[in-house]
Amino acid sequence: METDLVTRIDSPTMSGILLDVDGVLHVSGHPILGGAKATARMRQAGHQLRFVTNNTTHSRRSLAAEIRSFGVELDDSELQTTPLAAAHALAGKRVLALTMPAIVEDLEGIELVGEGADAVLLGGADEGFETNRVFSYFNLARAFAELQDGAELYCLHRNRWWQTSRGALLDAGAFVSGLEYAAETEATVLGKPSGAYFAAAVEALDYEPGQIWMVGDDVETDIAGAAAFGLRTVLVRTGKFREEALEEATVKPEAVIDSIAALPDWLEQRR
Repeated sequence: METDLVTRIDSPTMSGILLDVDGVLHVSGHPILGGAKATARMRQAGHQLRFVTNNTTHSRRSLAAEIRSFGVELDDSELQTTPLAAAHALAGKRVLALTMPAIVEDLEGIELVGEGADAVLLGGADEGFETNRVFSYFNLARAFAELQDGAELYCLHRNRWWQTSRGALLDAGAFVSGLEYAAETEATVLGKPSGAYFAAAVEALDYEPGQIWMVGDDVETDIAGAAAFGLRTVLVRTGKFREEALEEATVKPEAVIDSIAALPDWLEQRR
C-alpha cells in the first residue's frame, strides 16, 4: 500500500476529491450549474470522489437519490453522512435524539428513548415546520434534564446557519450552544469539522491526506476543518460563501473558484 501511495504522488492526473453537497452541488434542491458535468470530468480524469455532507434532513438513501437526480453519478457507498457517523459512535447506547424523522433509518444500532438516556443527540434544522416540533421548548427541556442526570451531549454538527433559496436560515448550532451553557457541558461533534469525520473520509480513499482536496462552501466547517486534518482545500463562491467570512478567516483555502463547474479545469492547470 505504501508503494502504491508513493506512485500516486508522481501521477498529477489522479487525486482524492472530497465534495461537500449543500452549497456545492445544490442549494435547496436546485442543482449548481455545471456540477454534474464537473463530477463526470473528474471521474474520467481518474480522480477518486467521495461526497461528504453535514446534511441532517435526509437519509443517505434519499439524499443519494436526490444527488443522482441532478445528473451526478453516485453510489450510495460514496456518500458519507453524519447520521451514519452517529450510528457508529453511539452503537448500543440509549439515546434521546432531537433529529429530523427522515434520518432515523440511518441510526441503526441505537436505542431511541424518551428518558433514561445515555446520550442526547442533536441533529440539524430543516426548512419546514418539522423543525418547530423537534426543537420545541419541551424537547429542549427534556434534553437538558437528561444531561443533568448524566447523559453525554452529541451533535451531528453545530452549524450556525445554512444557505437556502430563501436566504440564510438559523441552524441547530444555537440549540447545541444553549444546552452546553445550561448543562455546563461540551458537545461532541460527529460531523464536519471533527477530525473523526475527516479521518473516516480519508480512510475510504486510496490517498494520504496531502493528496486529497476538500471542496466546500463553508470556510469554517469545510476549509478549516479539512486543513486541520492535513487536507488540501478549495473554496467555492456558491452556497453560504461570503466574501467577508473569507477575509476574516484565520485559515484560508489554497484556492477560491467560482463554482464546482470550474474545478476540473483548475485541477488540469495544476499538472
